[in-house]
Amino acid sequence: MGFIAFLKTQFIVHLLIGFVFVVSGLIINFIQLCTLVLWPINKQLYRRVNCRLAYSLWSQLVMLLEWWSGTECTLFSDEATVKTFGKEHVIIILNHNFEIDFLCGWTMTERFGVLGSSKVLAKRELLYVPLIGWTWYFLEIVFCKRKWEEDRDTVIEGLKRLSDYPEYMWFLLYCEGTRFTETKHRISMEVAESKGLPKLKYHLLPRTKGFTTAVQCLRGTVSAVYDVTLNFRGNKNPSLLGILYGKKYEADMCVRRFPLEDIPQDEKEAANWLHKLYQEKDALQEMYNQEGVFPGKQFKPPRRPWTLLNFLFWATVLLSPLFTFGFGVFASGSPLLILAFLGLVGAVPLEFVD
Repeated sequence: MGFIAFLKTQFIVHLLIGFVFVVSGLIINFIQLCTLVLWPINKQLYRRVNCRLAYSLWSQLVMLLEWWSGTECTLFSDEATVKTFGKEHVIIILNHNFEIDFLCGWTMTERFGVLGSSKVLAKRELLYVPLIGWTWYFLEIVFCKRKWEEDRDTVIEGLKRLSDYPEYMWFLLYCEGTRFTETKHRISMEVAESKGLPKLKYHLLPRTKGFTTAVQCLRGTVSAVYDVTLNFRGNKNPSLLGILYGKKYEADMCVRRFPLEDIPQDEKEAANWLHKLYQEKDALQEMYNQEGVFPGKQFKPPRRPWTLLNFLFWATVLLSPLFTFGFGVFASGSPLLILAFLGLVGAVPLEFVD
């Protein structure tokens, strides 16, 4: 084991990474709070500033995937589709089978310059989570309770508010609503059978309300829907903890572009279109499991240095005074001060992990 590989397994290093992420996130959230004064003066300037603030936080997680673990992401698509990446507003449909599927999506948004402006239809409970929920609030993320009767007006209003967004955005939808498990899959397929819908082998039954509403509200803003089907080579099931320990994975993503005008405007027909799409996604996963590849030409967008440079900036700013203070504490020789210092450093990231 090399020295770098050894460092990646050390708990103290993980604590320091967590410390940088949490403290920089709190600083970013405070700056975002201060930017609220811009909203009534220049809404578009407020949005552009917050896109860059969000990038400074999210890119730290992308850095862990790209530079710390060295995970590689390969796209399977066509040249015409790849040429549109980062140059249009789109809705992204991504399967929700893995713990780090969102991170693989983020690394693609970073490589095509839309990480800071990426959006998601998120559970309302996340709004109250420090760093994640707070950052999303300032980004005008649409939150829902997953109860359509209560969500309808809120979701429609939030989506329509994004119609004049100044930065190209990728709006992520997990149409399955929750991460795939065998238990959830069994229950989902029982629902499919009761509704006379085709059963799926690798996905849960998609929830159509969020998709049809997003298409209706963003029509005229969004140019296309990108269907993204994700899997990992070697039948791996990666985790965030594995990424933190520096484990390298190989992610494959099949990306298909559907112009929005090809999607029916009628709600029922659009819902049927989505069900058909998930049958196709199931077939793609079956092909991948049998052949180890998705159809289409392979593309490997190069990682950019900005995520690493951003993390190094925050690490320098936050760890330099921490090390200076820590040296003074240890130099004092006081057991009480030393224990208090170690407890404080460890408590900051662990508080947010819990």
